Amino acid sequence: MEDCLFCKIIKGEIPSNKVYEDEEILAFTDINPQAPIHILVVPKKHIESVAKLEKEDEALVGKIFSAIKKISEEKGFKDEGFRVINNCGEKAGQTVKHLHFHILAGKDLGEKII
Repeated sequence: MEDCLFCKIIKGEIPSNKVYEDEEILAFTDINPQAPIHILVVPKKHIESVAKLEKEDEALVGKIFSAIKKISEEKGFKDEGFRVINNCGEKAGQTVKHLHFHILAGKDLGEKII
């Protein structure tokens, strides 16, 4: 998608602080962090949101969560805990229409959400 911010980051048109990359996934630090550790994990394939996932994307989503686990181990916050967030749609707070997961860590993240 030509005007997608995350697609431009994936293509290297916009710089990012990469923390993980493989053939299908890119992870980079958020430019407006909401916690001491705030990493965005995105598929390189443009998918608008969870609501737009297709059957063929199931393995990719599994790989994203495997990458999240690997990042938590490599960055040293796996054992202290972290939060994974996905906003789906404008009313849920999704501002970039490219599937992405936020990893938040590095502080007490407060009360249980649910």
